[in-house]
Formats: sequence, structure tokens, C-alpha cells
Amino acid sequence: MVARARRGAADEPGHGWGTVAKLLEIDGLRTQFLTSAGVIKAVDGISYDVNEGETIAIVGESGCGKSISALSILRLIPNPPGRIVGGSIRFRGRDLLQLSEEEIRNVRGRDIAMVFQEPMTSLNPVLTVGRQLTETLQQHLNMTREQANARAAELLGMVGIAEPERRLKQYPHHFSGGMRQRVMIAMALCCDPKLIIADEPTTALDVTIQAQILELMKDLTRRLGVALIVITHNLGIVARYADRVNVMYAGKIIESGPAAEIYRDPQHPYTLALLRSVPRMDQPRRARLDPVRGQPPDLSRLGDGCAFAPRCGFAVARCSRETPQLAPAGAPGHIAACWESERVSGALKRAS
Repeated sequence: MVARARRGAADEPGHGWGTVAKLLEIDGLRTQFLTSAGVIKAVDGISYDVNEGETIAIVGESGCGKSISALSILRLIPNPPGRIVGGSIRFRGRDLLQLSEEEIRNVRGRDIAMVFQEPMTSLNPVLTVGRQLTETLQQHLNMTREQANARAAELLGMVGIAEPERRLKQYPHHFSGGMRQRVMIAMALCCDPKLIIADEPTTALDVTIQAQILELMKDLTRRLGVALIVITHNLGIVARYADRVNVMYAGKIIESGPAAEIYRDPQHPYTLALLRSVPRMDQPRRARLDPVRGQPPDLSRLGDGCAFAPRCGFAVARCSRETPQLAPAGAPGHIAACWESERVSGALKRAS
């Protein structure tokens, strides 16, 4: 199974790192939506794992399946029209897809927490921030109201919110966008989870606040030993924070590997295109960026071959006939699903 995205550098012989504990193992996950246009294969057989204390980035354009894959982990897919039709999601040895509704509710927030894209729509506007924090603590940890209030104030202080006792009595509209996202992070940390999923946590924030939020999350996960999955469409913001990167396109993982290796030597044309579309301060000023050409495919009408082939400058005849599978490419732990990965390799350096 060398073609699995879960093969990381720590699994390769010769590193001397020893055995790394697997916290989350996703194997062949498939999530579909039944619509009037047909069956949408939003997540089409992805496999990867997350080690304890590790930060994984999932990167790709809007509509590639990033958020649906994350919601599938917590079984938050609305049914109908969505359903998980295949695969397994093992968290600390237990398959989450086999748990009862009551059992999975105990996992949500307690063992696996999620930070959603837009904090204003994720927070309840008619409840105080304190009530929303203490509810989770009382539900999962059976704390008294006094204990929960003390813990909630401690959490707000931990994420950098001043005067936490006063802030607990305020409502979400009293907070700025960045402060609301800090509240969401505090909620995620409430029950000392082993894994936090952050679904584009900086989308609605300006670039200065983005950096603050990402630094905060990285610092907290490092200090508390929490594993982190960061979902984003921007490769530029994960270079500093991720240990490994999974690149998704059309519901599949098409490249995976150590973050430094992905940036140094991308092996898939889509990853290369994403990197070229990001402004770089170390390059001469250019009149125009190099955007990813074309549009993402219709997931209800995927044909044979590589889904990226119509937009790819490296495509050959084989690409439209046969679907490439993930296979070793480049350095140990680096895999890509591309027939022409050898041609792609080094293209970023040659263009610099």
C-alpha cells in the first residue's frame, strides 16, 4: 500500500524516529450527495492519517472536498442529501462510522473539536459567550456552574482575550472578527481534545489577524500536545505551520508529503499551479500572477482519466484515458497521482 497518503516521512526506514502513535486513520473515505443533477462524489476514496501532536494541512480550491472530508470525520454530513458510503475513520482504534449517535456525540467536542470557517455564524447570537463555553464543559465534563465559569475564563485568557470574566457576560456581536475566532478556539480547547479540525479558520479575517490566529493555534497545539488538521485553499499560509500537506482536487488527494518537500519540489501540476499563483517576496516584481487556468470540474460528471487534465500544461494522451493513483514521487514520504510527475519535478526551481 505504498500509494496511501498516510505514508509519512516518519514511516520510512532510516529516519531513526521510532514508532509514531497514529491518532486518526482515514481509509478509503467516500462521501456522496444525491442531487437533481446526479450523484456528487464530494470525497472519493481518500486515505491519510494524523499522528499525535502533528499538524496536517489539507489544501485545495473551493469545492474540492476539503470541508466535506472534515465534516465526515465527525459525521456531520446532512442526510439527506449527503451520506458516507464507504471507508473507515479510526480514532484511537475506534471506527467512528460504526458508533451510535449517542457515542459519536460524546466524541464531538470531547475528543475531536472543530473550529468552523465563520465565527459569527458558528456562535449563537442570543447566548452569551460564557454560556456557550460553559455548556460544553457541563455537558462533557460534568462540571458545576462555578467550575465551568472558572474554566471558561481561564480559556479566554489562554487565547489572549483580556478581562475574561467581564467578556464571559458579553454576546458575540460585542467581539471583533478576530476575537470571535479566538472564542471559537477557546471552545475547541474546552475539553482538552486530542484533535482539533480548523476549517479555513482565517478566511474572514485580514492578513494581520490571520497571522495572529495561526500563530496562536500552532503555539497552543504545541504546548498542549494536540494534533491539528488545518483546512485551507491557500498554500502560502501553511508553509510555516504544517508538518505534512495533503493536496485535494475533485474529491481526491492528488499529492501528499512533508510540507517542506511539497514546497521545495512539487510533483503534481495542480500543486505547482497553486504555488505559482501565490505572490512571493523573494522574486522580482511581475506585472501579473500566474493563476490556475480554467475551472474546477463538475463532480457529477467526472469521466475517465485525471480530473485535472483539461487544465494541465503537462497533460499527455494517457492522462485523459487512465486515472493515475498515488505513488512514491521525489523524497521518502512524498507521493503524487500523476503520470508526468518526473516532468513536473523541479519546474518551480526552473521558473524561479
